[in-house]
Amino acid sequence: MIHLEVLPGIENATLIDRDHHQVSRSKISPNALKVLYKLTAAGFCAYLVGGSVRDLLLGLQPKDFDIASNATPEDLRKLFRNSRIIGRRFKIVHIRYGREIIEVTTFRAHHDARNQISDDVSRRKIRGLDSAHSSAGMILRDNVYGNIDEDALRRDFTVNALYYTLDKFRILDFTGGMDDLKHKKIRIIGDPAARYREDPVRMLRAIRFAAKLGFTIEQGTKAPIDELAHLLESISPARLFDETLKIITSGHVVKIFALLLEFKVSKYLFGPTVTALKTAGDTERKLVDLALQNTDSRLAEGKSVTPYFLFAALLWPGLRQRLAADSAAENSYSSFQQAANDSLREQLDYTAIPKRFTIAAKEIWELQLRIEKHNRRSIESTFGHPRFRAAYDFLLLREEAGEQLNSLGQWWTDFQIADTKRRTEMIGLVSNPGARRRRKRKPSSDTA
Repeated sequence: MIHLEVLPGIENATLIDRDHHQVSRSKISPNALKVLYKLTAAGFCAYLVGGSVRDLLLGLQPKDFDIASNATPEDLRKLFRNSRIIGRRFKIVHIRYGREIIEVTTFRAHHDARNQISDDVSRRKIRGLDSAHSSAGMILRDNVYGNIDEDALRRDFTVNALYYTLDKFRILDFTGGMDDLKHKKIRIIGDPAARYREDPVRMLRAIRFAAKLGFTIEQGTKAPIDELAHLLESISPARLFDETLKIITSGHVVKIFALLLEFKVSKYLFGPTVTALKTAGDTERKLVDLALQNTDSRLAEGKSVTPYFLFAALLWPGLRQRLAADSAAENSYSSFQQAANDSLREQLDYTAIPKRFTIAAKEIWELQLRIEKHNRRSIESTFGHPRFRAAYDFLLLREEAGEQLNSLGQWWTDFQIADTKRRTEMIGLVSNPGARRRRKRKPSSDTA
């Protein structure tokens, strides 16, 4: 075991003894503890850090356990056979134990100011650099290693820069994070504008953490967000989709979405939805609200959520507006498909939604047409569609939001619980507008 007193940079930390904090090993993942003990036994120092320490101090159960160490990625790879190095911009090590991954990072230090490169530089030109940032200040490569105090200052917010050590089970605070936890504040470390330019996604993270934890964003941290929101245009749609997934699966998407709408950053994540909601009707707005609420409720009950369903709901107001602008689209399958494709394509300019999600969202929309037509020929094929259950739930959501659909939700509910005989009867009672009506023949007159 390496004792804190001999570690470089430790003199800059405030040490909180075990009897002054509530972090207990019983609440820490056994696999994370294995990594901590194995690293210290091998002569390295290692700390639990970030959101897991923050959540444990707040009495919450963390989802993930991240570790910071003075061991390099190469050291970690040699020590843990069940590990792999990932990332180029920011090398980290994933150590896998079954389905759980323990993420380990090496202490980071400040960047070399000489490694500034032009914004249009080729990716190949930065491969030989451990540190690189653009002329606008964005970090392009971050693999400069340092001491623990330097690592703390490289982290984003004070409440995420708290370290837990097995050495006397203490907390190390380099940035005043304990005080901000006490006062429920999200405060960025360093100059807010400079830190946002380094990584614009930090603006989204500040909002997400504040909403999730019920904290306020410290004034200096909040002030530059609207002015610098445009920097999110430089972030890849794939990374923005990752942030979107974190929001959706947070269990607090209602609060996060509401807070996002107070800032200009919202239009760089959910641009089409933000625009559509400004002129949407009450039913469309309520449908989005209900979809967000249902997502949180499912997660609170320990159930899974399907991102494509929420995307179908978030983009529904825009799709309805497209259909309203083209009177022929609502009754034409090809026009409806075109409107659906356009709605999805527009969102893809913001977040790179995987194809499996866009296909599923589009199928939910298209099944709404078939459910509404409700004729004899389409009932069985609609019911047998792999995405029927999601489309049925979407139909119920529309009715709950106030859309008048002639009690279709109840009809489809009854159809699902009916036996085969009853289903046949129900189908038989449905009119088939596409079928020709047989005209009664007049009796011929007998002139004989």
